[in-house]
Amino acid sequence: MDEELKDKAEELGGRLAEGPEALLQEVENLLPPAVRDQVVSFPLTAMAVGVGIGIFLGLKKGDELLSAGAAMVSAAVTANMNSVLGNIGGEPGDE
Repeated sequence: MDEELKDKAEELGGRLAEGPEALLQEVENLLPPAVRDQVVSFPLTAMAVGVGIGIFLGLKKGDELLSAGAAMVSAAVTANMNSVLGNIGGEPGDE
């Protein structure tokens, strides 16, 4: 279960490197249309439920969430560094 969560976090981190729009699109894809309609109709209730779920998960699964978040950030940084190094001109030592 932890490996699956970590893999999904790394994939999400890679998408985060593409930009915030990709992350928001991925979150929207996770939600069924009925849930999206409820969020549009009752935004304050949806925020309260989200905060409640966040607090619950933070208390119960805090270590796993931190690990997944670290993996996501690491994947995003790696992707950005690869992009920067690719723009500089290739492999170190090539002259």
